[in-house]
Amino acid sequence: MTTDIEKLAELIGEAQKIVVFTGAGISTESGIPDFRSPGGLWTKYKPIEFSDFISSVEKRRESWQMKFASEKVMKSAKPNKGHQAVSELLTLGKLSSVITQNVDGLHQLSGIPDEKVIELHGNATYAKCLDCGKRYEMAEIKELFLKEEIPPNCDACGGIIKSATISFGQSMPENEMQEAEKETLSCDLFIAIGSSLVVYPAAGFPQIAKQNGSKLVILNRDETGMDGYADLVLNLEIGDTLSTAVKIIENQ
Repeated sequence: MTTDIEKLAELIGEAQKIVVFTGAGISTESGIPDFRSPGGLWTKYKPIEFSDFISSVEKRRESWQMKFASEKVMKSAKPNKGHQAVSELLTLGKLSSVITQNVDGLHQLSGIPDEKVIELHGNATYAKCLDCGKRYEMAEIKELFLKEEIPPNCDACGGIIKSATISFGQSMPENEMQEAEKETLSCDLFIAIGSSLVVYPAAGFPQIAKQNGSKLVILNRDETGMDGYADLVLNLEIGDTLSTAVKIIENQ
């Protein structure tokens, strides 16, 4: 009997243009806890709304304290077998793009170029001025902040500097959302990996793909509300499952 992993390999082998959509589950195997899970960041710190970050110096201070308290885990994380398997799909000429809800930059570290990674929730590895868009490396911001714990302002325009992530209440990045929709509508296989598929509008992309004629695979530890739409659902470990599927293709 054909196993689910063999079915996944078969779907990947038949596909011409794959879009991979990733959530926190692919990075938990690199030691980064899901924010919502027990032990995750939001069990220790209450998320700060974007409007509060803008209006309150104290909330900005709290946000940077939270950022640097969680930084050690993020900085020590390395791409795991799941990330590497996704990167291998690019090498095989199958992968069109990665749409990710993650902010850890591990897809890029696995070898996927920036232009192939669409970050819907931003990136936690650097910061930006909210006014002029100037980029700041996180080490520079940390050094400035830890001296007196004063939230930093932009040295170019005086604007507020914020981690380049999307906070609660902050508008989704327009260009990235448009690019993600474009990629979703042009793929013939959409693989949703490690996402509970409950955070919208990002979670709507698998449904858009399926309605447009793409095959849909959901690989997640737990069931999701979209399992009924999928051509294949795998409630398995992500790294082992993806790497096994890729090896099957390579050995054909």
